[in-house]
This record gives sequence, C-alpha cells and structure tokens, in this order.
Amino acid sequence: MKKETSQIANELIKRLDSHLNDERIGNPFFPERGVRPFPLTTDGFKIVQHVDSDRKTAFVDGGNQEVFGAPNFSVQLNRVYFGMWSGNRRIPERSIPKRTEFFAATYSDFERGEIQYSTELFPLSSEGVSLPRERDLSFSSMDRSITVGNQRADIYRVGSISRRFSELVLAKSVVENELAPGDLLLLDGTLQTAFPNEYAYLDELSQVAQEKGVILAGLSKTSALFTDTGYSLLGALDKLAAEKGITSEWYYPIADGTSKDHFVFILGVKLNAISERIFRLEIQRDQFLSLDERELNEVLTQLVRNSTDFTFPGYPYGLIDADRFARVTSADREHYFTILRSQMAAMGNWEKFYRHAKAVDAHGLLNKLG
Repeated sequence: MKKETSQIANELIKRLDSHLNDERIGNPFFPERGVRPFPLTTDGFKIVQHVDSDRKTAFVDGGNQEVFGAPNFSVQLNRVYFGMWSGNRRIPERSIPKRTEFFAATYSDFERGEIQYSTELFPLSSEGVSLPRERDLSFSSMDRSITVGNQRADIYRVGSISRRFSELVLAKSVVENELAPGDLLLLDGTLQTAFPNEYAYLDELSQVAQEKGVILAGLSKTSALFTDTGYSLLGALDKLAAEKGITSEWYYPIADGTSKDHFVFILGVKLNAISERIFRLEIQRDQFLSLDERELNEVLTQLVRNSTDFTFPGYPYGLIDADRFARVTSADREHYFTILRSQMAAMGNWEKFYRHAKAVDAHGLLNKLG
C-alpha cells in the first residue's frame, strides 16, 4: 500500500527528532586554528546594562546581481551603502555619498595552462566612489578559497567579490570621514576573510579603525556554528537562556579568535527582550579587550536601541535600512540589461555575446515557462 505523504512526513520528523539530543548540547566547536572557545553554561550570560552615551553607529552593507552572463563572462551591478544612527535616531552623513553603484565585468582568460578570472570596474557615479583595486580582482579559477569541492570557481561568485571588497573600502572611508573615537562601525556578516586578497582590505580597515578609536564589528543574520556534539551553537544558547529564565537583552562570550584572518572576539547576542532570535556578533579582538564593562554596555545599548523595529525585533534597523538601499532588484537587473543589450545591438555584437549566454540561460527560460 502506498504511504500517504503525511505518514512519510511523520516518519521523517521522528527520525530527525531522534538526532536532536537536547541533553547533550556540548561546547562551541571551531575547526579552524587560533580560535579558543568558551564552555556553555547557564552562568555565562551577561545582561546588557542600558547605558546612555553619544556614541554613533554606522551600518555598511552591499548588494549585487548579475545583469548578463555566460560561463566565460559575468556583468554585475553592485551597490554599497552606509547609514548613520544614534540609537534609533538617524543621523545625516557629513561628507561622503551614502551609496555607490558600479558595474563589475568579470571575464576568463587562458594563461599559464589555467583558466584565470579578471574583473574590471565601471563606476556609475563620479564622486566618492568606493572601489577596490582592480589588480586585486584577478584569480586562478582553481584557487582553493573560492572553489566548491574540486569544481572550478563559478564566474558569478568571482564577480561578486568586488562587492565585498567595495564594502570594506566604503567602511574605511566612513571611519575616516564620518565617525569619531568611541563610535561603532558595524558590517553585515563576519570579520573573517573568505576570498583571495581580502585580508589586505580588512587589515587596512582594522588599522584605520584602531588608529581613530572606532570600534569595528560585524553582525551575522545567520550562523552555521556547531557545538562539539553537533548541536546548533546558537540553538544551544537559546536553550540555556530559557533554562536560566532570562527575560532581558543579553550577551554571551563564545570564543576568542587570534588567527591572522579572524582576529576577533565572538559573542552571541540577544538585542531585544521580545525577540526569538540570537545573532553572532564579532568585535575586533584588541578593541574588545580594551573595553571595560561599562564601555561594552554603551556599545551594546546603541545596538539594543536600534533593534526595536516591529518587523524584525532584535535585529538592528540600521542593517535593515542598509540592506534595503544596497539591494539590487530584479527590476534593476532588467533595466540595466535593456541598456546593455541596446548597446550591443547598436554595435552589432549581440549575437556574439548571446551565443555564450545560451550555455547557461536555459534555467531562466524554464522559470519563465513555468
């Protein structure tokens, strides 16, 4: 007899439940060297003490989307944006544009017996452009930091690296021109490097922030961290907080990272008492260790007061705002694709480009048929 879908779902849930052992949450697990995790106990939570201050917070994010691409080239529209806040009050920028837009054109070449990717940048605005160095956007397609398994790096992913680098360039400019000692610069994501040549940009940002006394941090919307029993790390913190009966905002020291490419102190944070979400907050290690308890609470208070939006309580609205203004929409893609195609047609080379694009556009065609 054929099983009903509900029966199969019931068996699936039972099997999955058997693998989620709530009795053995374990301790944080970091496979990389140079990260010292701290044990998970109900006594490790620190309650955020609300402390008034005039510290400001700048939020930086970026977005990108491919406008036109093929296996051997990718043209992407990139946007990077920053916003300034004091608690939940928006502050106008003083001297640099809030948003930068540019095209990144990545193409492949065959050099030294291997496929190489290079990217050229084309700013859409002429003032205050926060762009990385083009020489840092050339990679081997088999660079281990950007490949997936033993597969050649996808040219689309390589094209998006320019967006990440431009976020760091913009963040450095914000520190230099918009923030004062004691203020906070918060990036969307971690402070861990993931791409070739990224360390140079993060190191430049970190040095400028330390010289000026601006605290450098990153907040991750999602986290795939585990404990040493295979439990979700943030899920484990959620369980311990419930057992402790904590009803206010808190932070929990998770790990101390001392490696060159991940020099941070990692916290789990709950930034709104009514929120169901816990996030991973990283602060540049030397800066974190230099903060006394009051100063740390001043910084966290700014984030708590910025995390009261009813649509996503517990997540800083400054990052919601930055995501909204940096996002590249499908409408944007269609607009710029129309412009590019018009120029290709006028130059008589549309068919030349399209014969390459046909190698990867079948999925999009099926979506339209569906």
